Amino acid sequence: MKNSHEKRRVGILGATGMVGQQYISLLEGHPWFTVTHMVASPSSAGKTYAEAVEGRWHMNGSVPKDVQKLVVHTVDDLKAVAKNCDFVFSALDSDIAKEWEEKYAAAGIPVVSNASTHRMTPDVPMIIPEVNPEHLEMITIQQKNRGWDKGFIVVKPNCSIQSYVAPLATLHKKFKIKSVVVTTMQAISGAGHPGVASLDILENVVPLIKGEEEKSELEPRKIFGSIKGDKIVHDESFTISAHCNRVPTIDGHMACVSFSCEKKPTEKEILAAWKDFKGPPQELSLPFAPVQAITYLTEPNRPQPRIDRNRDKGMTVTVGRLREDPVFQWKFVGLSHNTIRGAAGGGILIAELLKAKSYV
Repeated sequence: MKNSHEKRRVGILGATGMVGQQYISLLEGHPWFTVTHMVASPSSAGKTYAEAVEGRWHMNGSVPKDVQKLVVHTVDDLKAVAKNCDFVFSALDSDIAKEWEEKYAAAGIPVVSNASTHRMTPDVPMIIPEVNPEHLEMITIQQKNRGWDKGFIVVKPNCSIQSYVAPLATLHKKFKIKSVVVTTMQAISGAGHPGVASLDILENVVPLIKGEEEKSELEPRKIFGSIKGDKIVHDESFTISAHCNRVPTIDGHMACVSFSCEKKPTEKEILAAWKDFKGPPQELSLPFAPVQAITYLTEPNRPQPRIDRNRDKGMTVTVGRLREDPVFQWKFVGLSHNTIRGAAGGGILIAELLKAKSYV
């Protein structure tokens, strides 16, 4: 095991895509991690990273200087990855993620994945670090199941559920959530680049994001589940019904949530649970952790994506408008930054927790 103070060398799979670029942008100057390896499509292989993203760098600011001259490799160059990396962030498309993430893990390379491929795989933990850090214990079981030595796969959940799963999680522990109806208003950056055609989204709302509603209804059950034997067993004690819409905001996924619990909490109890909500990221002062995992705003017209999405590095879940519901018990509005907390930032926080727990 490396010295705990040594920087970990990380690779980015899918480095030229939107999520890969966000990883590279957010990791600039990171105190624990340094980017040492890039993987992208064959059309980018052999080029420097600066050459590979020339004319299609979509982040604020320039390409970080310390990665500009890194040569881009193809995904099958496992020897180079093993030589250059302690672990990798995967921003691969789901259609190739299953094969290659498993090959990387089998080769002894830990994978922190943004792809949806393994989210429902029973022995792969799907982590929101403040909500279910105990699921990292699944790593040793996964390695035993598959005959892997040092490698493993950990995944980040869908970006759209980040705006309400943490607020519900702390209430579920205390009051047992039973029924939830959620309507999401999801930013266009969630569709990647070039994303939704301008003539489809301008002055419009698209009431379908393929596969999103199914993910939103199933993934929280795994996150709230528990390890039993050699797999994670889903929590079937509650039901979520989701409507997922694409709206013409650039960043920030918003959710309007109505819910009921076994025991109806009071307004004071809900607000106290949100204020006190924290986990290992806050307790361990992880570099990318928000100071306050959930921030409640009392202004009657908040949260708003343009104003609140970047709160505390884009990692805070901002909540507002808690009020009683005439059909359910309570309702609220949640907001998270979809490409930071919901994508690369969430992956970085998982990796920080993995390092703090000596998994990488």
